[in-house]
Amino acid sequence: MYILNFIRGFCMALADSVPGVSGGTIAFILGFYDDFVNSLNSIISGTKLDRIRAFKFLSKIGLGWIIGFILSVLFITSIFEKNIYEINSLFLGFIIASIPLIVKSEKKTLESNKRNIVFLIIGIIIVGAMTYFNPITSNGSSFSVKLDNLSFAFILYIFISGMIAISAMVLPGISGSTILLIFGLYTPILNAIKQILQLNFEYLPGVVIFGCGVLIGIFATIRIVRSLLRKFRGETMYCIIGLMIGSIYAVIMGPKSLEVPMPPLSIPTFSIVFFIIGCTLVPALEKVKSVLEEKHSNADNKCSI
Repeated sequence: MYILNFIRGFCMALADSVPGVSGGTIAFILGFYDDFVNSLNSIISGTKLDRIRAFKFLSKIGLGWIIGFILSVLFITSIFEKNIYEINSLFLGFIIASIPLIVKSEKKTLESNKRNIVFLIIGIIIVGAMTYFNPITSNGSSFSVKLDNLSFAFILYIFISGMIAISAMVLPGISGSTILLIFGLYTPILNAIKQILQLNFEYLPGVVIFGCGVLIGIFATIRIVRSLLRKFRGETMYCIIGLMIGSIYAVIMGPKSLEVPMPPLSIPTFSIVFFIIGCTLVPALEKVKSVLEEKHSNADNKCSI
């Protein structure tokens, strides 16, 4: 399971670093969203044993996420920008192929709560509206989180942006990177992290402030999401699927949010090859997950004998 959770975290990081795609969506597609939310909640308010279990699970996810995010900051974001249409076609296939699998896995919940289909429409509208009314036509590169630029107002702005962005990253369908783009902080934050990795610590205070906002935001969001999944699972599942359907539009419009804005994904720029790869990856990952879980289960049974 260690390898599986590492891969899960790595995939989440790749998604979180790209505008239009949500790490929460990846967690949902790969079938560990509930475990992810419950583990984060256990860290906050669980028993000692629950916290130990949650820490073990999240540390594996976290290691994959950290490595994936560092690679994204140093190398992959530039690849994404140069091949944005191929990458977006890949994510499009990934999302479209995953929705039927999620519907199948939650079939009983959805069938017993058909009247809540209105929440699916609400989910679609939320992501669609956020994408359509996104004011970004450039990346706000005039911002810098360098120490010299940190006024009290800007510190507060960075902190609140971190809170809102991580809240979006936790929810399937809503891209935290897109939220940062809306606030004009996507490229400045990525650039600051890159500078720190290159041992330029003038940017460290700004990133620490952003990180504090992220921590507060995730603690607040997780409790709400977990409560909704437990008490209103039908409504929440319909809304989450709606968010994922809405994210198709967000991915199509993603190229407009680049440092140098490009036209949205269209039929001429759509890559059928990468779309098919994306569609194929979902059942492939499902198969890998099943094999690893079976091995893990067999190992546990041997230990108990």
